[in-house]
Amino acid sequence: MPLWALLLALLGGLPLSAESPKLTAEDRVLLVRGLTAEYATVKAFLPRSKKALAFESTGAYDQKHWETVGKEHGPAARVGDLVQISKIEIDADKLVLEINGGFKGGRKWYERLEVGTGSRTTPLGRSQSNAPAGTSIALLFHQPVPPLKPEDVKKMLAPVLDFEKRSVTQSFLESLPPAIQAAVRQKRAAEGMDRDTVLLALGKPVRKVREVVDGEELEDWIYGAPPGKITFVTFQGNKVIRVKETYAGLGTEAPKLPVPR
Repeated sequence: MPLWALLLALLGGLPLSAESPKLTAEDRVLLVRGLTAEYATVKAFLPRSKKALAFESTGAYDQKHWETVGKEHGPAARVGDLVQISKIEIDADKLVLEINGGFKGGRKWYERLEVGTGSRTTPLGRSQSNAPAGTSIALLFHQPVPPLKPEDVKKMLAPVLDFEKRSVTQSFLESLPPAIQAAVRQKRAAEGMDRDTVLLALGKPVRKVREVVDGEELEDWIYGAPPGKITFVTFQGNKVIRVKETYAGLGTEAPKLPVPR
């Protein structure tokens, strides 16, 4: 800056520097709306932490510190887990994103409806997160938070969270017809399902029984045990052709289930 301009600035005639743009009220509303309840797949180990994990807006973070915190409080999520942003706070120089209900959150924060294949399950309903717990991330700017869009924040968090990738289970579920999706969410079998979809809805059966009827080989998957509800899911090939539910042993002698062949 020339000497004459500096003198004028000191006298109040000119500003020494232009004021940095600030986050407007509208920007804040868009950030909260655009990020709250968003899902992301974890790309790096996320520890549970009482204090929000520091993460620079440049994408840098102290990986060793995160690992140390994880040894003390355990994992909030591991690589590949699906997590959800449950809350966002906008401070003067940072954004604090609460993940899965924060330090005291986790699976108990969600509805307890789950589907799965074998021993692997994924909660469905309001939340599909399969992470064991919650935590918080502080996105640091070290200056007044500039005008941002939700997409900008997602790009900054890209080293640890992928907002584009969906879980394999969720992608498979979304590829099914709406009626089948509804049945899976309600944890029930339906005609037209294949074996993978029945496993997703009900899990592994108690037992399987095969028989030949009119030259066609049928297979029954049996769920439940007396006394109580027993569900028979009958397959012809890879498709469900019949679903039958009975309530056995309620006030009567429990029937014996057929011995699998």
